[in-house]
Amino acid sequence: QVQLVESGGGLVQPGGSLRLSCAASGFTLSYHYAVGWFRQAPGKEREEVSCISSTDGSTYYADSVKGRFTISRDNAKNTVYLQIDSLKPEDTAVYYCAAERLALHCKYYTGDEFGSWGQGTQVTVSS
Repeated sequence: QVQLVESGGGLVQPGGSLRLSCAASGFTLSYHYAVGWFRQAPGKEREEVSCISSTDGSTYYADSVKGRFTISRDNAKNTVYLQIDSLKPEDTAVYYCAAERLALHCKYYTGDEFGSWGQGTQVTVSS
C-alpha cells in the first residue's frame, strides 16, 4: 500500500552536506502529487522547509534554507531528494517527507494538508 521512506540522515560537521531521499511506493509522485519536506527540532514547532509539485512544477523554500537546500524529483526512481549544503547546527532536526495528491502549487504549508508521511530521518549537525 502507500508508503514513504526517508533516508540519508546522519551526523555531519557544520558546513557539510547531506542528501536526503524520500522513496515512494503504492503511488506515483510524478502524477499530480506535491511532496513536502518538513522538519521538527527539539522544543520547536514543525516547519516546512521545501516542497515540489508535479502538478504545476512549482517549488518552495523556507527563508531559513534558501540558497542552501535544493529539492528535486527522479521520476524513474519515484523518489524526491533534498540536497542540503552548508549545514548549520540549527538545522539539527528530524526530517520528514509528506505527499498529497492534487496539490496545485507549492507554498507555505503547515503539514495538515498532507495525508501521507514517512517515518523521518535524523539530521544532526555538530562539531
